Amino acid sequence: MERIIIDVVSDIVCPWCYLGKARLELAIAEVQDEVGVDINWRPYRLNPDYPVEGVDQKKALEQKLGGAERVAQGHKMLADYGREVGIEFNFEAIKIGPNTLDAHRLVHWAMVEDREKQDRVVNALFKANFEEGRNVGDHAVLLDIAEQAGLDRSVTASLLASNADRDLIIAEIESAQKMGVNGVPFFIFDQQYAVSGAQTPDVLVNALRDIAKAKAEARAGMN
Repeated sequence: MERIIIDVVSDIVCPWCYLGKARLELAIAEVQDEVGVDINWRPYRLNPDYPVEGVDQKKALEQKLGGAERVAQGHKMLADYGREVGIEFNFEAIKIGPNTLDAHRLVHWAMVEDREKQDRVVNALFKANFEEGRNVGDHAVLLDIAEQAGLDRSVTASLLASNADRDLIIAEIESAQKMGVNGVPFFIFDQQYAVSGAQTPDVLVNALRDIAKAKAEARAGMN
């Protein structure tokens, strides 16, 4: 069985990224007997200029998208797509548009321990923001998520109180932008092939099968 590493560039406050995660998981489940997949979650910030305390989410979105009607249309479409994959978007519950730098630091620290913890943290962050309306820029929320994912709460609290890995996260985002990533989610397969956007599971299934086939043929050609 071929193994494929997928680097997923995303932001915690990107609803398409949450949708993309769910769709990717469905695709992986479909090919689990054919292809092994390892996922690394990579940072991106849609709103790098937001202050640490966050902003009024409703007001900021209306300014960004061109009014309340446009926001409502977008939310309805996302809610419909979300229900198809088991996501219950609750956009009305989101009061604060957070600065996500600290959330990305938490995702990084989870990955230092193992991929399973990182996935638990990423999933909990998306759920907290989009389904529970919790402020994922709030250290208390981040510490709860860290602890539930199996990270040491006191160690995480000390790290959050410091500047640990801030520059690393920002540098990684800048690196992704230099590679041409200007929207998320962005999927990079084996550091060679890229798929942009929250593609449907069938598109991702085909990509996984095609890449696995190419790897197997390349391996056979070396023998």
